[in-house]
Amino acid sequence: MGNPLILQSDFGLGDGAVSAMCGVANCVDQDLKIYNLTHEIPPFDIWEGSYRLLQTIAYWPQNSVFVSVVDPGVGTDRRSVVARTASNHFIVTPDNGTLTHVNKEIGITEMRLIDETVNRLPNSGASHTFHGRDIYAYTGARLAAGLINFEQVGPLLDVGQLIKLPSMDAFMEDDVLHGIIDVLDVRYGNVWTNISRLQLADLQVQYGNLVKVTIKHESAIVFEQEMVYGRSFAATEKGESLIYINSLDNIAVAINQQSFAKKYKIGTGVDWKVFIKKS
Repeated sequence: MGNPLILQSDFGLGDGAVSAMCGVANCVDQDLKIYNLTHEIPPFDIWEGSYRLLQTIAYWPQNSVFVSVVDPGVGTDRRSVVARTASNHFIVTPDNGTLTHVNKEIGITEMRLIDETVNRLPNSGASHTFHGRDIYAYTGARLAAGLINFEQVGPLLDVGQLIKLPSMDAFMEDDVLHGIIDVLDVRYGNVWTNISRLQLADLQVQYGNLVKVTIKHESAIVFEQEMVYGRSFAATEKGESLIYINSLDNIAVAINQQSFAKKYKIGTGVDWKVFIKKS
C-alpha cells in the first residue's frame, strides 16, 4: 500500500488537465489513493498556492506526497524539485515560491532537483508546457507508490537557495497589531490575516469588545471601521462586520453572511496590510 498522493493546481476542472494528471498517477500504480487539495487556485497565483499547502499539509499522515502545480514559468529554466518538510511530508513542485509558507511555518529540511532523465513520463520529452502531467504527477506518483525513494528523485539542493516570495511577520507596535492578508476564504469572502490569536490576546481583547480594523493596499486605506470581536458569526447581526479566530488560529475579518473581500475589493499578499487596535 502506497502513501496518499494529493494534487493541487490552478488548472480548474473545465478541461481534461486534472484528469490527465490522475491518469498518469494511476498508470504508475492503480492502487494509489489520489486526492485533490484544490484546482481552483487563481491562474498564476503562486502566493495562494503556497498558502493552501500550509493550510492543509499538517492534517495528512507523514510521508504523504503533495503535487502543487502553479507554474507561470513552465518551460523556462526554473527548477523542478521535491522538498521534504520537517513534518516528514513531500512536496513536488516548481521552485518558484510555492514553498514559501510551508518553509516559514513548518520548515523544509531537504530538497532535491528532479532528474528528468529518469523521472519523466515516457515519450513526453518533446512537451514543455504540461510539466504537471509529465514530471510532477509522474514523479509524485512514483514516490508515493514507493517505486522510487527520495534519494532517487535527483541531486540534493541547498535549501538556503529555495525561492521565497516576499512576506512579513505580524508584530505589535504602540498597541497596534500589524499584519498582512495571507489569503481569502474564497467561497464566503472572509479575509484571513497572519495575526495570531495569541498576538490578539496581547491587546487584552475579549469576546464582545470592539476593535478598530484598518486595511491598506500599499499606502492607500481601503477599509477602516470599528467592529466586534466575536466567537463566531452569530456574535453579529446579518450584514455586520466582525473579527474572529479562523481554523488556523489566526485573526480573520468578515461580514456575517456577506463577502467582505468582494464588498471592499480586498486582495492578498505583502502589499495588503491590516492593523488592529483595541477601541
